[in-house]
Amino acid sequence: MPLTAGLGNAIIQTSRHPDVRTFSYSEIPLMPTTTARSADEIRRIAVLVPKGTYFEDFEPGRVFEHHWGRTVTASDNSFFTTMTLHFNPTYFNNEYARSLGYERSPVNPYLAFNVVFGLTTEDLSELGGAFLGVDDLEFERPVYPQDTLVARSTVVDRRESSSRKDQGIVTWHTEGFRADGMRVLHFRRTNLVLRKP
Repeated sequence: MPLTAGLGNAIIQTSRHPDVRTFSYSEIPLMPTTTARSADEIRRIAVLVPKGTYFEDFEPGRVFEHHWGRTVTASDNSFFTTMTLHFNPTYFNNEYARSLGYERSPVNPYLAFNVVFGLTTEDLSELGGAFLGVDDLEFERPVYPQDTLVARSTVVDRRESSSRKDQGIVTWHTEGFRADGMRVLHFRRTNLVLRKP
């Protein structure tokens, strides 16, 4: 959506990467909202933003507190449960869920897992590289609609790849928490990760 002139001098930080500069809206060329920008114009004003983390930066023990978090809604749960054909009434029938001891229908745990996993990608695997798997996935507590999930990952292992000289293999232990600090799930994840050029 094109920017409009009523934005003032609000500051934009496009990335948490330390090499990315902060700039103000007043530095961005403004165009009327009815004019579309051409591909050439977009390329001319685009700012390349470094993303992701290289293999060499994953020191064992390094902790990533992943940004933002995400509030899971009842609609998210309904959609995910239906689209994955996970027709367990626990995740969409409050009365049934209560009969099993839940306060109400919890969020499908695989949705909670995917949300937490997704929160980690900018810091851990955005540069690309093959996903090698998840191990030791454990669901510890239910997540309910309107819970906000946040994630933290710790580098567990980093080793050379014998077959890919431009990549290494990294394993992380990722934990998902509700906003109240209660851990709801955790797992180990392994990826091939690009080395620095």
